[in-house]
Amino acid sequence: MRKQRERDLRERLKELIIERSFLYSEEPKFRLASGRISNYYINCKPVTMDPEGLYLIGNILFDMLESIDIDAVGGLTLGADPIAYAVSYTSYLRGKPIRAFVVRKEQKDHGTGKLVEGNVKEGDRVVIIEDVITTGSSTLKAYRALKELGADIVGIVAIVLRPEDKEEEFLKLNLPVWPIFEVDELKRAYMERRSGLR
Repeated sequence: MRKQRERDLRERLKELIIERSFLYSEEPKFRLASGRISNYYINCKPVTMDPEGLYLIGNILFDMLESIDIDAVGGLTLGADPIAYAVSYTSYLRGKPIRAFVVRKEQKDHGTGKLVEGNVKEGDRVVIIEDVITTGSSTLKAYRALKELGADIVGIVAIVLRPEDKEEEFLKLNLPVWPIFEVDELKRAYMERRSGLR
């Protein structure tokens, strides 16, 4: 029963991503963060900032992380923020609270000047969260900030994994990477939907 529920949540999330987040062009025109040009682009924010999307993501990722001993989840602002909040909120409802944190892109020049904000401290076991990982530059920034804080980084989760190169630096961190979707699955689903609409 639980496995079926997990499959249903995942399939619905896939539908939302295809409907709202997957952009495609016959000719490559989308510039990625890496500077590369692609004929498709995945912008998860219309899903991660949607009530249903947050419900789905929170439950799916909590199910993925439930058996792992962790204290907190978070990543580089802005993409990771709603995802971390969804997981944290869901974890409380389901009786196993996981705290959330945010990694700033730059240190503040006032106040405490912290790079990592929220409920994470030295020695905490944490998971880095991403919406879409391509080169992993956001992951690396979060990783460095958390290492400096003294957190114990357990792994990386992402809604979508689309590495352009098997030698990307984030893959050399020797951390497990747990995506909900690999990009090829989404591309196939998009093309199937597109051909069905013709």
